[in-house]
Amino acid sequence: MNARGSVRWRQKWRQQPLEPLMEGPDPEMQLLQQQGQRKERSWDVIREWFRSQKAGAHHHYLHTNNNSSRAAELRLLLSVLGCPLAPIPLRDTTLPPLLPCSIPIQNSMAHYILKQYMAATGCFNPHRRRTPFANMYAAGRVKMACCETEISSGKSVKCVGAARPTPHHGSFVLWHMTPALWSVELALVPGGPPHSNPHSNDDFSHYVTINNNKVVAGSDGKIVWRHTPWLGTHAAKGPHRPLRRLIQGLDPESTARLFGKAQCMGERSIGEEECFVLKVAAEREAVMERSEGGAEVLRHVLHGYFSQKSGLLIYLEDSHLTRVHHVPTGNSPGEDSELEDREPQQRDEEPVSSGETVYWETTIGSSIGDYREVDGLMIAHEGKSIATLFRFGETSMQYSRTRMEEAWTIHDVDFNVPGLSLDHFIPPSDIHIPSP
Repeated sequence: MNARGSVRWRQKWRQQPLEPLMEGPDPEMQLLQQQGQRKERSWDVIREWFRSQKAGAHHHYLHTNNNSSRAAELRLLLSVLGCPLAPIPLRDTTLPPLLPCSIPIQNSMAHYILKQYMAATGCFNPHRRRTPFANMYAAGRVKMACCETEISSGKSVKCVGAARPTPHHGSFVLWHMTPALWSVELALVPGGPPHSNPHSNDDFSHYVTINNNKVVAGSDGKIVWRHTPWLGTHAAKGPHRPLRRLIQGLDPESTARLFGKAQCMGERSIGEEECFVLKVAAEREAVMERSEGGAEVLRHVLHGYFSQKSGLLIYLEDSHLTRVHHVPTGNSPGEDSELEDREPQQRDEEPVSSGETVYWETTIGSSIGDYREVDGLMIAHEGKSIATLFRFGETSMQYSRTRMEEAWTIHDVDFNVPGLSLDHFIPPSDIHIPSP
């Protein structure tokens, strides 16, 4: 079967999960709501993971042998690495003309580096300009694993987790139409299918049928939304932002738009490659719009490393800091009331005490490579991401740090897929839009 025929075949099974009527939360979450408990917020998934790791450290067993811990691990991986967003919105134009005397030298240097990047990726190719791409399709495979969790009590440090964690294999499908329209679906199989070859071109569509280990997200140009079985469907707060997976070598023009107001921070070596480092950061007003409840987003910064030799983007790193205020209440089923049911030994070793402010810092570094030409455009077909979750308090010396990894490969890319329309990006009807 040729490549375009394969795309049309995949499109048939891919369309159904993105119909406007999405499946609701799983029965377990519905039961919790009936019992009067609140639905989890996105950062609660991360908090629950650290709790399962702490429980494993006290009871001296590996988290991989516990079903509840395995479910928490899959939720964590999908929440952090499944479909993260870039820190800032895309610019309307790729690279507007600049007057050298009107901007700082750091911005002027970044503008020149981006011009070289667009030339290296084929954005200025005459064939590319004569036949512009109306849409894009990409399919690939992922391998994710939680490596270890480091827990400090202030006096000693414990490492929890298997020395060689079992990876979870999966696949994803991505549709893209104009910079603001996109949809992605990613599913994992616990432990991965037996005898699977990550470099084969076999169809992995059976992954999407596993609803409990799947994340679906999309954008119609106005609303960015995400659906998971444990949170249901909800819209992202704050300004409209692009999918991070798109700027990992899949869409050079969107990447150039994202770094349109970047500053050149100098040079740095990534492996054996000398790179120029560009930095963009979300504005204070924008990150404040993304705050929710007791969780306050403080900053979100993105660094791009562009090879001086090839001009291509080879490394991407973003850092996201959130402050969570814990206010203990007698009737709240939140973190503080749950701590009351623990043993005194566990309560004393919590990274922070009840009522204290907690900080969560998420850092994701992605190596990008294996660029291949597809219809005149250089597309990255392989990469690896390492994410670190760091939890700490304002005054306490206790902290927790978890590291997780993702390896991804692209096995199918096509442009101008027939039949793809605006209807494909309509948000689900059961979407929950948070109040401002």
